[in-house]
Parts: sequence; structure tokens; C-alpha cells
Amino acid sequence: MLRSLAARTALVTCVVAVMSVLVTAAVGIPLTATQANKAARQRLADDTALTAELMRPRFNNTPRNTNDEEAVVKRLGSRGIEVYLIRAGQPSRAGLPAGVVKLIAAGRNVEVHLARVDGRVQLVSGQAIGKGGNGVVLAEPPPGGALARFAGQLWIALLAGLAAGLIAGPLLARRIARPIRNVAAAAKRLGAGDRTVTLSPDGPTEVAELAHAVNGLTAALATSEGREREFLLSVSHELRTPLTTIRGYAEALADGVVGEEGAQRAGQTVLDEAERLDRLIADLLVLARLEAADLPIEMVEVDLTALLATAAEAWGGRIAAAGLVLRTELPPYAVPVLTDPGRIRQIIDGLLENALRVVPAQAPVVLALHTGPSTARLEVRDGGPGFTDEDLAVAFERGALSRRYQGVRKVGSGLGLALAARLSGRLGAQIAAGHAPEGGAKFTVTFRLRTMP
Repeated sequence: MLRSLAARTALVTCVVAVMSVLVTAAVGIPLTATQANKAARQRLADDTALTAELMRPRFNNTPRNTNDEEAVVKRLGSRGIEVYLIRAGQPSRAGLPAGVVKLIAAGRNVEVHLARVDGRVQLVSGQAIGKGGNGVVLAEPPPGGALARFAGQLWIALLAGLAAGLIAGPLLARRIARPIRNVAAAAKRLGAGDRTVTLSPDGPTEVAELAHAVNGLTAALATSEGREREFLLSVSHELRTPLTTIRGYAEALADGVVGEEGAQRAGQTVLDEAERLDRLIADLLVLARLEAADLPIEMVEVDLTALLATAAEAWGGRIAAAGLVLRTELPPYAVPVLTDPGRIRQIIDGLLENALRVVPAQAPVVLALHTGPSTARLEVRDGGPGFTDEDLAVAFERGALSRRYQGVRKVGSGLGLALAARLSGRLGAQIAAGHAPEGGAKFTVTFRLRTMP
């Protein structure tokens, strides 16, 4: 039962109520006792003075009102106060401490204090009447009624606190648990695929923040799933294009439409489209593994100058065949960094593949490397159509530019730039897109330099 919020809240409220009563008792009982004792002493001292003044005629042998004396003694007796008269020359008084009698006999007053009278501890107060050794002594039990009443009230407060906790606990828990149940219901609906879930941001600040968070999650899921659908449509289109070409040539070969003189060309076309399909599938697999964070990375010391020179030599023939101009801007010295050379080539190849797709004939493609005090900047620039400032903000989002320029200019699947960004992050590098001085796009991958031994 204690697993429920209502039971735990009721238990907490009951415990708080009990602790409050106990703390009140711990503080209140000593204060009550002190105040009750102080009041009793003051009252007894006042009663002693009043009684001494009333009894003064008796000791002075002057006319007195015996009715008043009896009334006072009776009133004091009803309160449990005993009246003792001390006469001159009386060495002792039955039941009274000898010290009290001696003080009165000496003509001195007795301050209120605790003393044993007739074998009982009582408050004792005395006042001498004149200098002849006469006086009055009053004795009453110490105050205990106030403490008893206070203790009784504590039990009432304790029971009232427990009752309040049992009543208020479930009500409070129900109010607290309602938004939690609403969030749980919303989460179930989100899990079931309902993206229209919204919560009203009412109530306390924390509840409103929780509602805003769930609403934000709903919107983010809807946006993410929308992008996933667009991406799947884009990839499906990219996969269908080479498959359609391969199927068309395969059917032509199977039907004998292509003669011997065209077979080699048809075979080459099928091979090119198959390689394109293979690259697309490979990019999808790498991107999926990057997002799952299980792509193997082998970090070693690499000379970026040599790596870019090798890449330029490998791409030279293909870029020249496309009618483009490949330029390199490499330093005449080694630039050592700690990275994975295979993954760096993957980034370079993806960026060059992207440039090869959009750059017009005779436009330049530049592979450059620049160094600073502690960093090395690998650049791939081109003289193509480039990007707008709005494009730069979404350049590395998967499929964003592909969707934006579909039907406007030749585009790919939209995986290359996203893949380059993910790989750069895994390698500890930073990638950025910008405007190239050649008029097209510029991609910069920044590494931290490493001093080679």
C-alpha cells in the first residue's frame, strides 16, 4: 500500500503532524511549567501579604472582624492552601520547618520557596507581623493542574493532527498525482503513435513546465518523423533511379535488343549504376552505425599533407574526365594529426563526390590544407552554384539540401554532407560550410595539430 502516492503522502502528513505536536510539547511543557510556577509563587506571596494584613488586629489585640478572617481562611482552604499562625515565643509550629518559624520569630519575611510541610513538598510563604515575633505562613501544593491540562490538550492536538493527515494526505496526493497520471496517459498515446497529444499548462509552475516539456516532445517527435518520411522518400527515389537503369539494360540484353556492338557499353552502364547503388547503400550503413555510435575508429598519427596529395592523385583522372580543373594548395612540410586516415579519406571522397555532381565544366575544384599555431584546416572548395546563407544553416542536416533543390539542380540522396559531419565529430574534428572565393561552396574540416616525435 505504501507504493501509492496517496498512502505515502498521508503517511508524511501524519508524521509531520505528530512531529509538530511533539516539538510543541518539548518546547511548551518547560515554558508552561515555568510560567505556572512563577504565577503560583506570585499568587501565594500576594495571599500571604493579604492574610497577614487581615490577621494583624488579632496579634495587636485590637478589634477585628472574625467573619472576614474565617472567610479568608475558608477561601484559601478551598484552594488547598493551609494557613499557619506563628505567635511570639513559640519555638516551633507543628508541621512547619523549623527554619521558617525561626525567620518569623526574628521578624523577617519568608520568601516563597519549596519546603517539606507535614511530610509533603509544598510552596511555603511567610510574613512577619510587627517586630514581636508574630506572623503568618501559607503553604500550598506545587502547581500541577496547568501541566495536566496542557498534557491533555497535547493528546487532543495529536489526534487532530493524525486525523488531518489521514484526510488531507489522499486529497493532496490526488491533486499532485493528477498531472502525473495525465503525463503517463500522454506518454502511452505517444508510444502508440498519436502525435496530436497536447497537455494544458495549468496549475503550479512545475506542472506547467512538465506539460510544456511533453508538448515540446510531441512536436519534436512529429517533426522528426516528418523528416524521416521525407528522407525515406528521397532515398527511395535515389535507389529506384539506378535500379531502373539496371533493369532497363538487363531487359534489353535479355530480349536481344542490344547487339554485340552495344553490349560493352550497356555492361559499363550497368556497372556504373551498380557502383552508384553500392555507394549509396554503403553511406546508409555507415550513417546508421555512426548514429548507433558503434563505428570502429582507429586513431593513428597521420600526415595530412601526404594524405591529401594521395587523394588528389586518385581523383585527378575522374575530375579531369568530367571536364573540371583540380587544384591543390598543400604546404611543403608534413602536417601531423591524430586521426583515422581511412575515415578522413571517406570525408574527402564524399565532399569531392558532392562537388563533382554540381560543379559545371571548366570550373575549379580545390583541395587545400592550411595550418595555424595549433590547428590544421582541410578545405574542399569549388566554383559551383554554392549555397545561400539559409543553406549554410541546414547544410549538414540529413537530406535537407536534397529536398530543397530537388528538381532545381542535380542533387544526390542528401547523405554525403550528413555523413561527413558525423564522421568529423567522431574524429574530434570540426566541420563547417561557407562561401568559397571561387564562387561556390567551401567545406572546412579543422583538426588539432600533433607534434610528431
